[in-house]
Amino acid sequence: MKIIAGVDEVGRGSLIGPVYAAAVILKKSINKKLLKDSKKLTKNKREILSQYIKKNSTWAIGKASVKEIEKINILYASLLAMKRAIKKLKKKPTLVLIDGNNLPEIKNYNLQSIIKGDEKIPSISAASIIAKVTRDKMITKLGRKYKGYFWDQNYGYGTKQHLKAIKKLGITTQHRKTFSPINKLR
Repeated sequence: MKIIAGVDEVGRGSLIGPVYAAAVILKKSINKKLLKDSKKLTKNKREILSQYIKKNSTWAIGKASVKEIEKINILYASLLAMKRAIKKLKKKPTLVLIDGNNLPEIKNYNLQSIIKGDEKIPSISAASIIAKVTRDKMITKLGRKYKGYFWDQNYGYGTKQHLKAIKKLGITTQHRKTFSPINKLR
C-alpha cells in the first residue's frame, strides 16, 4: 500500500522566530475538497481545518530555530525543518511530496518536489494549514512577551507596523539578524 505524505513550510519570509514545517499523511476518510493552500483561507477557517486534519491524518511538525536560520540560511533551515517533520512521522511514507522546488536530504526516502504543491496536492495543503496554525499560535504567544511589535497581527512579517515598532523598540532576540532590513539596523 502506498503511503503518501505532503510537506510544506511556513515563516520563510518572516523577520522573526523559527521556520516551521509539517508533514501529513491523510486518512482515506478525509474530505479533500476542504483542503486548500493555507494562504487562501481565513484565520478562523485554518484553525478549524487544522483540528479536522489532525483528527484525520498522521502528522508531525518540525522547526528550525532563529540561530539555525542565521547559521545555515533560511533555505537550508526550511529544508531542515521539513526533514525533522518527515522523520517524526509515526509511519514511514513510501512517497513524500514537498511544496516548492527544493528537497531536504534524507536517505532512504522517496522525495518529490512540486511547485505550487500547496494549491494542487491535498496532503501538501493540509501540511501548509497545520504548519501555519502552529507557527501563528507560537508567534502570537511571543507577541505577549514582546509587546508593541503587533506580532499577533503581522506574525513577524515586514509590515509597516512591524518595521515602525523595530525602529521605536529595537531588535529582539527573536529577530533574524541576517535578514534585511534587520541587518541594516544593528
